[in-house]
Amino acid sequence: MRPREPRIQGDPPQPVSFRTENYKGGTVFPAKRQSWGELNYALAGVVDFDIQGVRYLSPPHYAIWIPPDILHEAWNQHDVRYVTVYVERSLCVNLPATPATLGLSPLLKAILADFAAREITLPKTEEDLRLAQVLVDQIGLAPRSESYLPLSDDVLLGPVLKALQADPGNRHSLAEWARQMKTTERTLSRRCQDDLGISFNEWRQRLKLVAALALIEAGQPVQRIAEQLGYSNASAFIAMFRRLTGTSPTQMR
Repeated sequence: MRPREPRIQGDPPQPVSFRTENYKGGTVFPAKRQSWGELNYALAGVVDFDIQGVRYLSPPHYAIWIPPDILHEAWNQHDVRYVTVYVERSLCVNLPATPATLGLSPLLKAILADFAAREITLPKTEEDLRLAQVLVDQIGLAPRSESYLPLSDDVLLGPVLKALQADPGNRHSLAEWARQMKTTERTLSRRCQDDLGISFNEWRQRLKLVAALALIEAGQPVQRIAEQLGYSNASAFIAMFRRLTGTSPTQMR
């Protein structure tokens, strides 16, 4: 049977619509505005977004939320399997009013997986419409940040993040950074949650992924990338990369 061609635009929400598609590397989603909200979520691979001039990274485990009427475009350099949810404007009232990176709950993922398995693009039965409403509620409850790698100008946290960006392989613990900044680990940890919306360790993992993607694009060998990012061996780096992207560095290359 001939593979179904990807539907770049998807179905208009009535009130919610879904699609799960495979896209070949090099696919470009042209700039557009839509009168509905859009949740974008990678099952495997990474997609780049430009949302009103700001770059967003969309790897697995995190979704990109785009409110109605927001100009955005996207592209994927490598093969991806991707989920998109369209949400009618009237249901976006209690959802984020600005673009955001969202953490996905197990319940939200399970609903998306169920609709994909049953090839539901427009829920019509009472049961499926209730599931769709639960999914919308989960979008509103999801932890959010302005970008995949949020930053801070906090006097204690800012210098630490800047130093790590300059050297993603730095292996100092949060306690060691706290001593350098003449504060406590608890204080620095709280600043992370308050300013970034995520923990220090999660922020550092995201930084390593962003750095790894750039090094892979530059053609660096996996072993060398692992060393530059502070891993004791390539296997540990590959495990991190696969956990965050759903694929291996070699497959990504």
